[in-house]
Amino acid sequence: MLSLKSLGGAGTVTGSKHLLTLDGHRILVDCGLFQGLKNLRELNWAPLPVPPHDIDAVILTHAHLDHCGYLPRLVRDGYHGKVYATPATRDVAELILMDSGHLQEKDAEFLNRHALSRHRPALPLYGVREAQRAVGHFSTAAFGQTVRLAGGASFRFRPAGHILGAASVDLEWGGRRILFSGDIGRYGDPLMPDPAPPPAADYILIESTYGDRLHDRTDPAAALGAIVERTIGRGGTLVIPAFAVGRAQELLYYFWKLEKAGRLPAVPLFLDSPMAIEATGLLGRHMQDHRLDGETCGAVSAIARHAQDVEASKAISANRFPKIVISASGMATGGRVLHHLKAFAPDARNTILLAGFQAVGTRGRSLQEGTAELKIHGDWVPVKAEVAHLDMLSAHADAGELMRWLSACPRPPRKVFIVHGEAEASEALRIRIARELGWPSVVPRLDQEFEL
Repeated sequence: MLSLKSLGGAGTVTGSKHLLTLDGHRILVDCGLFQGLKNLRELNWAPLPVPPHDIDAVILTHAHLDHCGYLPRLVRDGYHGKVYATPATRDVAELILMDSGHLQEKDAEFLNRHALSRHRPALPLYGVREAQRAVGHFSTAAFGQTVRLAGGASFRFRPAGHILGAASVDLEWGGRRILFSGDIGRYGDPLMPDPAPPPAADYILIESTYGDRLHDRTDPAAALGAIVERTIGRGGTLVIPAFAVGRAQELLYYFWKLEKAGRLPAVPLFLDSPMAIEATGLLGRHMQDHRLDGETCGAVSAIARHAQDVEASKAISANRFPKIVISASGMATGGRVLHHLKAFAPDARNTILLAGFQAVGTRGRSLQEGTAELKIHGDWVPVKAEVAHLDMLSAHADAGELMRWLSACPRPPRKVFIVHGEAEASEALRIRIARELGWPSVVPRLDQEFEL
C-alpha cells in the first residue's frame, strides 16, 4: 500500500520533507532545513525516522533552504541516490547549500571563539565539504520531462512560479497520482511566470504559507518608493533583510523601476550578499524560466553596487551616511544582515524593511511584532529604527491565489493534504477548501502516516 508521511513542513512553514513508501521503496519530495523556533531547529539534529540509505530518490520542488537545506546532512548520513531538480533549481541549490555550509562553519567558529555555546565545541550541522558532496548527487530534468524511478514510480516537473526553477511535482506510483504543489508563486508577478494549472490528481499536497490572508494590492514600487523617500529624507539608512534568491532580484527590479521613474534618491544602493549577487547572474543563464529580457536583466543587476567581500560589508555598516542596503538572510536568521541590524537598528532615523514572510521564532518575526530589542551575536541590540513590512512583495501565493490554483483542477481529488503553513493558516485554508470546493482535506501532523 502506498503511504505518505510528512517528516517536516507539517504544522510549520519550514523543514519540508514528504516521504512516499511502496513495497520497500521510498521517495522523498523536498529535503528542507527547519528554521525559526529552537524546538524546530533542534529537529535538524535528530535522526530521520527512516535511515537515509533506505531512501531511493529525492525530488526537489525548488531551492529555498526550507526545501533543500537538509540535503548535505542526508548525504553525510548515508543517502547515496540521486537528487532530481530542474536545471535552474540545481544551479540555485548549489549557491544556497554552499552558502549554508559556509555560514554554519562560521557561526560555529564564532561561538567557539567567544565561548557563547554550551557545547564544547559547537559544531556545524554540516559544512562546505558536505554541501559539495550533496551537489554531486543532482540530476536535472526539464519541465514536462517524464522521469522514471526505481519501484515503478514516474514524475514530471510543472512550473510553479515562486522563484527561478521552482516546480510542482506530478508523481504517479502504484496506480495513484499525487501532486505536490511546492511553493506556489503569484499570478501576474513581474519576474516569475504564473504557476501552471494543476493536472487531475488523486491526492494533492498544497502549501499554506498565506492560507489565512490576502496580500496588499498596493503597487509595490509605489510603496517601496514612499519608504525610501521618508527614510532618506530624515538622513537615515534603509536596511532590507532579503532572501538572496528571488526577493533580492525582485527588489532590484523595483528599484530599477523607481530610478526610471525619477523616484530613486541619489544615494548608494548596495547588494551585500555574495549569494544574491550570484543568483542575480543566474537570471541570464536561465532566460526561459522568467519574464525579463536580456537588456532588463543587465539593467536590474547594474542598479546596485555589489559588496563581494567582508571588508566591503564592514565598510557599509561603518558608513553612517544615507543609503540603501539589501542583505541576506530574509528572516534575519544569520548572514551579513545581522551586522547591519546591529549598526542601524538603534537609530530612529533608519528603517528596517521586511520584504516577505517571517517565520515564528526568527528575528524578522520579532521585528514584525514590534520587539524593542534583538539578540544578535550574544548582545541585546535596541530597535529604535522604523520597521516597515511590504507583504505584497511575497513570492508565495495568498489564500485567494491558492484557491485559484486548486480550482483549476480538472476534477476533485480524493483528498487534499495542507502542509507548509503555521497552524492557523493551514486550518483556515482547510475550512475554505471545504466551504468553496467541497473537497475532503486534512492538515497532517508531523510524522503522521496516511495510506493512499
